[in-house]
Amino acid sequence: MMRILFGFSLLLLVFVAFGQETAQFRGPSRDGIFPEKGLLKKWPEAGPKLEFQITGIGKGYSQPVVYKDVIYITGIKQDTLDMISAYDMKGTLLWSQVYAHAWPNSYPDTRSTPTIQNDKIYLVGGTGVVCCLNAADGKMIWSQDAQNQFHGKYHMWGIAESVLLTDQAATYVTGGDESSVVAYDKISGKLLWKTKSLGGTRAYASSLLIERDGLKIILAQTCNDFFGINSLNGEIIWNFNLLPFETGPMGKGVNTNMPIYHDGEILITSGYDHPAMLFNLSEDGRSVNLKWKNDTMDTHHGGIVLIDGNIYGTNWITNSRGDWVSLNWKTGKTNWVKNWYAKGSVIAADGLLYCYEEKGGNVALVQPDKSEFKIISTFKAEGGEGPYWAHPAIYNGKLFLRHGNILQIYNIKA
Repeated sequence: MMRILFGFSLLLLVFVAFGQETAQFRGPSRDGIFPEKGLLKKWPEAGPKLEFQITGIGKGYSQPVVYKDVIYITGIKQDTLDMISAYDMKGTLLWSQVYAHAWPNSYPDTRSTPTIQNDKIYLVGGTGVVCCLNAADGKMIWSQDAQNQFHGKYHMWGIAESVLLTDQAATYVTGGDESSVVAYDKISGKLLWKTKSLGGTRAYASSLLIERDGLKIILAQTCNDFFGINSLNGEIIWNFNLLPFETGPMGKGVNTNMPIYHDGEILITSGYDHPAMLFNLSEDGRSVNLKWKNDTMDTHHGGIVLIDGNIYGTNWITNSRGDWVSLNWKTGKTNWVKNWYAKGSVIAADGLLYCYEEKGGNVALVQPDKSEFKIISTFKAEGGEGPYWAHPAIYNGKLFLRHGNILQIYNIKA
């Protein structure tokens, strides 16, 4: 019953926040939980059936999304341009469209996952262009060069943000000295508001929209701060300086994962020995206080999920090493730490975890369990090149796994 109620509350949050279907990074609620049911509880020894594979999508680390039975995915074209492509559910290309210049320096592969709502696609290019395209044909509706407008500051790996939508706006973290976050009208692209600047560069984390006591709050991060914004007018209503807690020798200010919100509490985590931190949000949503921190879970960039009061993710040992970790949400106590190939990304659907390790492409179906890392089935994804950094996704009874220039779609329907 608790799981049913928790699932209902997530769906309610999506309805309140958006009022309509939204396809976006890490699922409809941005929490890594996909609402698919009737999925396999165990895979065949060789893994689930590979239904089809799409090649030539462009190199990238972004996640595929499915909206109205069309697959949308971004990738780099000719090493300098960010491109989005649309495919039908048999893998046939419907259209492809360049939308911005790609990040030109280290790890240039495209990282912005499309956010799609009301037949419009919202994206951030690798050099700070925010744009809106028609989902039917990819034609540009509006485009704003937020980088040149507000002179945001880059971190060393550029931009990895996926656009967050509010009722009226498409929002984007600029960082820098002129603003920290800006909001453009979803329909016209006109600037609606900009926040004051908290200083410092932008982070890599995407933002999250929540509601508390009728107040719709954007949870955002820069390299210095974690902060809450009134989504109607851009007022920063509270902020928490993260830098004093980032005491490791590497990665100061490298904040990478979206927050997780549940029942008036917010969890954030990044790699580089930054502690996982749980905050209490006041009843009116206008202040936070730190409830606990945990030094074991410092998820690099693979995301986390919350199921039945326990958090599942990975930690960072080095940029290429890490273990799988579970914490208790309420207490912050570490449930377990397990070495399994390498760190990676995690999502959940139909009560099970899907773990995709980043070094060799091994995939595991895992039973959430506070006492152990309980693997049910595994297989290895073949093909593609580079690290396995793209988060998996689940739509229409299918598991979507991206590796660089290749997207593989597996049948996981029971």
